[in-house]
Amino acid sequence: MKQSQQLISLQLTPMQIPEAVPTASGQQPAANWVKMASTDGTSLKRNLLLRPGEPSEMVVQVKNMGARPLGLNLQVQGDFPQEWCQVGMEGSQVLPGQQMEAVLYFQIAADFFERYTAVGKGERLKLDYDVRLSVHWQEANTGVQHIEEVKFHLNIRPHSLYLNFLPMIYREVDFVGRFLKVFEQSFEPCVHTLDSLWAYLDPLTAPSGMLPFLAQWVAWQPTVQLSEAQQRLLIKKAMEIYRWRGTRRGLRLYLHLATGLPLDEEMGNEVDKHICITESFSRGLVFGQAKLGEDAIIGGGRPFHFTVRLHPEYGSEIDELLVRNVIEQEKPAFCTYELYIEPRSSEYVITSVTNRN
Repeated sequence: MKQSQQLISLQLTPMQIPEAVPTASGQQPAANWVKMASTDGTSLKRNLLLRPGEPSEMVVQVKNMGARPLGLNLQVQGDFPQEWCQVGMEGSQVLPGQQMEAVLYFQIAADFFERYTAVGKGERLKLDYDVRLSVHWQEANTGVQHIEEVKFHLNIRPHSLYLNFLPMIYREVDFVGRFLKVFEQSFEPCVHTLDSLWAYLDPLTAPSGMLPFLAQWVAWQPTVQLSEAQQRLLIKKAMEIYRWRGTRRGLRLYLHLATGLPLDEEMGNEVDKHICITESFSRGLVFGQAKLGEDAIIGGGRPFHFTVRLHPEYGSEIDELLVRNVIEQEKPAFCTYELYIEPRSSEYVITSVTNRN
């Protein structure tokens, strides 16, 4: 192989450029790119910024300056792990006077800075890497092979939000961004917690450890038979349950949240609902109108009585003890009730339990 003689023109364009990059002398460059030495003296070296977990691209533009078609092959080498880079090309041949673009895709792990195994004892984490791009091509007619190399740097930097609060002159110093990141990692978790404080006070989004505290806020007693998702709903609806305690609406809402059966509010016929609650109304003993032994008796009546019928789908299980505890808690103390659990299938044995106290 031999070096090119202005047969191609190379141009590198980084898609992510660092605001500041370190140099060997410790001085910051006046711009984001500097001249580099190459065979034709026109190539540019640019710095490509890498953020953990985010892709970064270097666009390579190759133009055929000769009079013959050229077959291209790109190779990327350097002191970085090769799995960080992938090469994407539009094709492998460039016609005379035409231009082809290739893309170098770089990506590092999201936990790059958290990997303790990346740094050994007494070592420092490497943040700047050298990359060498080799462009190989072959003239279609003569078969002569050429090669040209261009170099650039990879700069791995974490996100630093605190740089936005500094004047522009301080952002040009690479050390400042990395120094502020130390404080950002310490303070930002507290800031995020304050920003999302509402989520900690909502039973549906709060961490599991916050649920007993939120339940105590509304004087709610957790039920061990229920899942965490059901407990969250009950804590959120606790005030509404309190408001309607002792009514059909309140009992139906509680049973809906505890058993998962639909409310069926759109149904007009009570007996068709999954949670059917009916009351027994009678005139009872009215002096001057009732006749003992004919249409009235003394004793044995249940003037404050209601019936609860649950209609789960076939195969669904209903915790009878849980339902009884809910009814006992929500009904007025002087009321009696009957409970029927009747799955909606003729193949299932209907279970009927009656409370006659």
